[in-house]
Amino acid sequence: MARIEGEILICRPVEEVFDFVADERNEPRYNPRMISVELTSAEPIGLGSRFRAELRTGRWRMPMTIEFTGFDRPRRLASSTHSSMMDTVGALTFEPTSEGTRMRWSWDVQPRGMLRAMPAIVGAIGRRQEQSIWANLKRLLESDTPRS
Repeated sequence: MARIEGEILICRPVEEVFDFVADERNEPRYNPRMISVELTSAEPIGLGSRFRAELRTGRWRMPMTIEFTGFDRPRRLASSTHSSMMDTVGALTFEPTSEGTRMRWSWDVQPRGMLRAMPAIVGAIGRRQEQSIWANLKRLLESDTPRS
């Protein structure tokens, strides 16, 4: 298993950051590898919400399911993600600061198949990808782009 952790400061109010991230359908706007995300459970988004997503991994597309296992607006968003390549469980936490929001992530990644023998590599790649994804979110939310 690999643990992936990090944090970033986003100069936007905590409720705005939480709500934008909690709607997984926004992820293709800041994660260039995310092709599509569809809500498969009923509105409103909250505890138990489920999403079907498709991620680009090299030349392949990887379908995945995401379920919110914890939802404490605007402080904590926990999830469980399953795909053919790995299972990921963990949470995002959102802390208000004088500058905006400190968002932290902590994921436990359990690789499957051939990746199972390479947790250190999965962890290193995952840490780099997460930092890039959340830096893109920061740029998006701190820009003049509409937040919808």
